[in-house]
Amino acid sequence: MSDSNVVTPSLQHKAPLPFVGQKRFFLKHFRQVIDEHIPDNGEGWTIIDVFGGSGLLSNNAKHLKPAATVIFNDFDNYCERLKHVDDSNRLRRQLMDVLADYPRQTLLDRNIKSQVIDVIEKFKGHIDLRVLSTWLLFAGKHATSLDELYASHLYNSLRRTDFTAVDDYLTGLDIVCESYDTLIPQYANQPKTLLVFDPPYVNTQQGAYAQKEYFGMVQFLKLMQCVRPPYIFFSSTRSELPAYLDFLREHDSCAWQRVGNYETISLKAQMNKNSSYEDHMIYRFQ
Repeated sequence: MSDSNVVTPSLQHKAPLPFVGQKRFFLKHFRQVIDEHIPDNGEGWTIIDVFGGSGLLSNNAKHLKPAATVIFNDFDNYCERLKHVDDSNRLRRQLMDVLADYPRQTLLDRNIKSQVIDVIEKFKGHIDLRVLSTWLLFAGKHATSLDELYASHLYNSLRRTDFTAVDDYLTGLDIVCESYDTLIPQYANQPKTLLVFDPPYVNTQQGAYAQKEYFGMVQFLKLMQCVRPPYIFFSSTRSELPAYLDFLREHDSCAWQRVGNYETISLKAQMNKNSSYEDHMIYRFQ
């Protein structure tokens, strides 16, 4: 199969709409690892983005390996959000009429907050709570309902420009919406199937995900039973994975043979001047 016979998305370096945990800072390394281990245009390969999130990893994988089957597991309904980019842009412009002269990155006073809520309440169109959260809540916070948003301290972090619609962002992808424990077994015994994992962290705030209760310790342990090479697993010093892998190395030689002997690429992330952590991309192909 030649590249001219396949349809690929335009390469993106960040997700078109906000999403917690998109791996844009790892894209260079992600693409390099895939290119080193999957030959040519990827014909005969399947790449499964098990926790698809924003689809950014799927977009890059399909662009890089156009003949591969790339499965984007849209468990967080990102496709639905993309359908309403025009509504989000229209709401942004209406909010800008209220906030244009208000100091940025500052707490809204009672009067301005009331005007902002009034604009949202009267808006005729789809309201993307994740987008609103990035515009109006303190960095990193997310409201799961309008009532929760209204009850919060609101800030002026409104985006200055409209979102740019990327019509072919998910072109060529196989889009599904399944739990990982039903998706992975369908491909468990197929050769040339790369599993890409970027799960939520256990016991952390998961309100920004569509299924905020769906991934706890039991789910994590079930997931690790599905991990086998070739795989790419994104993690962090803030997550449970590094400690779990250390445990396997010391106490479970059978599981270690299956998931261990990996390579790691780490990037330092600075939360503030006194706090930092490391993000990891762990991978194994043999």
